[in-house]
Amino acid sequence: MSSVLDTSFIPPRDREEVLRLAVWESLVAVDIDHRPAAEDIAVRMGLGSVGPIMICSARATAVTIRRTQRLAREDEEPHVFLGIQMAGSSMVVQNGRECVVRPGELAVYESIAPYSLLFDQGLDHRFLRFPRAALALPDRLLREISAVPLGPDNPIARLAFNYFSQLAVTDELHEGAHADAAVQPSVELLRAVLTSQHGNSSLGKGPLETTLSLRITHYIREHLADPDLSAARIAAAHDISVRHLYAVLSSSGISLGEWIRTRRLAECRQELAGPNGRLRTIAATGRRWGFVDATHFSKVFKRTYGISPRDWRDQNHPRAAR
Repeated sequence: MSSVLDTSFIPPRDREEVLRLAVWESLVAVDIDHRPAAEDIAVRMGLGSVGPIMICSARATAVTIRRTQRLAREDEEPHVFLGIQMAGSSMVVQNGRECVVRPGELAVYESIAPYSLLFDQGLDHRFLRFPRAALALPDRLLREISAVPLGPDNPIARLAFNYFSQLAVTDELHEGAHADAAVQPSVELLRAVLTSQHGNSSLGKGPLETTLSLRITHYIREHLADPDLSAARIAAAHDISVRHLYAVLSSSGISLGEWIRTRRLAECRQELAGPNGRLRTIAATGRRWGFVDATHFSKVFKRTYGISPRDWRDQNHPRAAR
């Protein structure tokens, strides 16, 4: 794993907040209700990624995790979570269904709808977060397959359990060329599990076309800082026409210009609030993430976040009184 969080090294009074921040920053915003008192909370959590797939492997004392309606509405980029039950049992609740997940079983749930995860006997679980657009599956299928146990009667799900449980804890697959090579097979395997469970395996065909959206958005993320990033350049990098590019992204609910602008602004916001927020001017920070016009950058930043980039930086880095 890229990083490991162990509460045995954290003062009891800080454990709940440290865990909440780790989960919010690396996976998803959720409410976390620890059953034991603060001094009895025990969690060991590994966090990593395989390309755009985020991974968490955790063991913990009893806990309930809730994604509320308010938090679900605030989701910037929809994701699908794959839960892997290693020991004990848990319960997943979403879309009016609840299912018990036992060792060797999987379950999926979406970030755009409220859900609850109950680990009454303690937690021994692996979580994988996939960009929803990467799966290229109909909304209805994802709604109908959420909070359904996957494994006992589905040989593809049983195969997927072994694959994903190892992917989650194999450090060599979390970086470099090995990680890049594992992304597409991982997406295709999860798609095969969900479509076979749903009874419509034809949706799992055409891997190159259906993963095109994933490959496009991954390329954009890698080149966010390039001021000359354009539809023509993105299309050329994937050997498709600009018209096809817009059609692919539209089918995934993505507006290209807005998608790029939103992520560039998020990077600027994070950098201005970070420890090196004063190392560059406001204009230089904007240029670093593709905003060549400083005035335009300040306007769209304030329109998006309700505060100017300068005030945001000052709020996070107040100057010492003279």
